[in-house]
Amino acid sequence: MAGGGFVDPEAAKRAHLYEYRITNHFIFACCVAALGGSLFGYDLGVSGGVTSMDDFLKIFFPRVLARKHQHLNETDYCKYDDQILTLFTSSLYFAGLVSTFGASYLTRTKGRRASILFGSVSFFLGGLLNACAVNIAMLIIGRILLGFGIGFGNQAVPLYLSETAPPKIRGMVNQLFQLTTCVGIFVANIINYFTDKVHPWGWRLSLGLAMVPAGLMFVGGIFLPETPNSLVEQGKLEQARVNLEKIRGTSNVDAEFQDLQNASELARAIKHPFRNLFARKNRPQLVIAALGIPAFQQLTGMNSILFYSPVIFQTLGFSSNTSLYSSIITNGMLVLATFVSMYIVDRKGRRFLFMEAGCQMIISMLVVAIVLGLKFGHGDEIPKVYAAILVVMICAFVLAYGWSWGPLGWLVTSELFPLETRSAGQSIVVCNNLLFTALVAQCFLVSLCHLQYGIFLLFAALILGMTCFIYFLLPETKQVPIEEIVFLFENHWFWKRYVTSSDEKVVSK
Repeated sequence: MAGGGFVDPEAAKRAHLYEYRITNHFIFACCVAALGGSLFGYDLGVSGGVTSMDDFLKIFFPRVLARKHQHLNETDYCKYDDQILTLFTSSLYFAGLVSTFGASYLTRTKGRRASILFGSVSFFLGGLLNACAVNIAMLIIGRILLGFGIGFGNQAVPLYLSETAPPKIRGMVNQLFQLTTCVGIFVANIINYFTDKVHPWGWRLSLGLAMVPAGLMFVGGIFLPETPNSLVEQGKLEQARVNLEKIRGTSNVDAEFQDLQNASELARAIKHPFRNLFARKNRPQLVIAALGIPAFQQLTGMNSILFYSPVIFQTLGFSSNTSLYSSIITNGMLVLATFVSMYIVDRKGRRFLFMEAGCQMIISMLVVAIVLGLKFGHGDEIPKVYAAILVVMICAFVLAYGWSWGPLGWLVTSELFPLETRSAGQSIVVCNNLLFTALVAQCFLVSLCHLQYGIFLLFAALILGMTCFIYFLLPETKQVPIEEIVFLFENHWFWKRYVTSSDEKVVSK
């Protein structure tokens, strides 16, 4: 037994025998699966814009609307401090958190494709209910259905992409999830910009258009091939071999298929994958992938900007149209950064992107905090030159996040788990991610109100801590076959003390 998993040591000798071509089956599978990111991204982008629309606030949150217009020409940190309003955003992520454990069971027993289909149906129904909402209860129930959709989609899609991709381009392929997430955010902000001018039902159009990517993913999912890893896990070896040959575009898949079978046989010994995830030998995956990275991904502060960028810009004294326009610019930076990451990640590696981005994000947050501390919060409009500095710094922050914690938060976590704990591990990843997403969504506006510019100093300190976390604890995984990554921990200066013990038994009872 080696590393953090139960992988045949001979697999390391077979990796060079893996063959593949880029086939139509592979391209179709990746495109359909990556649509799951567009569901997540569209909701991230649309909710902040909708909560800044007067027509929406008039129906559901009239007190917030009155406060907004009372301070229309002032820079007030507390304009949008309303816990029910933030619950509109965060309820989705609390629901997604709860759904991840059911998603894990479905993903493991019925396959990644089943979770993708279920998630798309739930998201479609949630979008429909939100578009038709006439009271807060309908809004929250719709958000809960959207949350179930995201919980199942975020569970299955990163796994699907990692298991479908050849090792040499796995980083780029997995980042299709982040790319479609960013595109979803960008499209949502453009839609919000135009629907804000459609009175009084433009907000309904923004929320209802969530049904479009959900419908596309469902239709595509009907024809989506299951991953060979999942079919082997279910004991469907013949179909797994057929799918692997189609995806790889060659019949010479003996080496890779043998590795999948070996990993699956060892995985079947695990009767309680969640319990086994907490075994000493799996400590690196638990600490890095299941707990550390998902939490830190949200504590960067990026999702606060994604959720509330129109609200933030209006809080800073921007007009409604200008704030939505600024949101389009910042989210356009996010899409651009994802392409940069896709190009670099399998060349320079994961650690390089994490470290460079950490420095850039810390500097950006410090500059934002200094400008706000000196020029903001005195009841006057912020000078244009300082407003421009804030937008530039936020864009620099978004760029850094977009090629680091955004895509790598999903890529690295989907790479690290061995097959026997992969579904369970991904559930913890998604659960932890959504927990911190929900907490940040629920707490950011009240924190902005009370901490003021200090909230950005807090984010800078957190980013410093998480950059050190990556530097000391994460090994480089670029171009390493997914079933061999567990071997990296054997020679790691810290983790080797946990994973080199050969006498620890599998937790199977």
